[in-house]
Order: sequence, then structure tokens, then C-alpha cells
Amino acid sequence: MTEKLTGDRISTASLVRRLLLFAAGMFVFGYALVPLYDAFCEVTGFGGRTNKLPAVAAEAADTSRTIDLEFVTTVNEYAPWEFRSPVERMRVHPGGLYEATFVARNLANRHMTAQAVPSVAPQQAAKYFRKLDCFCFTSQEFEARQTRELPVRFIIDSELPEYVDTITLSYTFFDTARLSNNGAAPPLPTAVE
Repeated sequence: MTEKLTGDRISTASLVRRLLLFAAGMFVFGYALVPLYDAFCEVTGFGGRTNKLPAVAAEAADTSRTIDLEFVTTVNEYAPWEFRSPVERMRVHPGGLYEATFVARNLANRHMTAQAVPSVAPQQAAKYFRKLDCFCFTSQEFEARQTRELPVRFIIDSELPEYVDTITLSYTFFDTARLSNNGAAPPLPTAVE
């Protein structure tokens, strides 16, 4: 019976070591997944991501083709912001240089920093949407109650597949203080008057 207990202890110790090694491996895999996913999205355009660095305008507009570009804005939950596009849509020609403006307003009575995260739909169009300059490249700082216009300059590549005739450009505006606190909610803003 003593041999059986010793064998069970060895099996238990071996199992514990394997489980700890497995848990450590899952932890490492979890951290590696974020940069791997980012690289995958960058290469494929998956998830509606577009270029992070400015593109270079080097072509003429294809006036024989018109694309409807729709604008959608979202404010992250509990963020004290107004964020909108003054226009719901634009008609653009592939290869042409365009500028759209968004308007953001800090509704809080304190300094706030926000970040806009872009997305392009349909997914196949994301790699053809080239931003030359965008407010989404950097965090945006606002004083209390400040309103600002936020421009984005872009080109839709002439290589955009013919079957794509409508593109939706959406931005989600995040309160970066909430993100930097690991999801903990910052103090609630004072009511808007």
C-alpha cells in the first residue's frame, strides 16, 4: 500500500507540474495573440482596419466611377462626449483626394483625452481606403466643454473592386482615461447644463 501512495503522490506532483506549465503557456499565448492579431489585420485588412501611417497621393481620380461613402460615429459607453459627422455621406471617385470633417465636444467640466478607432466596411474595401491625415492617428486632448473639428484626408484606391459601390467609414470615440485605468470608470462628469 505504501508503494501505491508513493506512486499516487508522484502522479499528482507530475499532474500539478503539467497543469502549471500549461497555465504558463496559456498566459504567454494570450500576450502573443494581440501582436499576432494586429499583424494579421494589417496584412489582410480584416476587422475594417486601414493604414496606420499616412499614404501618399500619386494618382488621378477615376471620374467614370462613383463610390458612396457613409459616415457612422459612436461614442464608447459612459464617455462624456458628443461625436458626429456634419454629413451622413459623400460621393467620391476612386483615386481622388478628399477631406471629411467630424465634430467632437467634451461634455465634462474637466480636461479629457480621447482616441478615435476607425473601421471600414465592407471588409474587402479596408485595404483600398488610404488615410493621408487623420485625427485617429493620435490621441485628442480637449479642455472642459471644448468643441473641435477633426479632419480626415483620404484616397480610395482605384484598384477597389468594381462590385464595391458603398463604403462605410465608422469611428468609435473612446475616453482614454477609462482605458488607462484598466477599465475602471473615471469619476462621472458633472451634468450638462
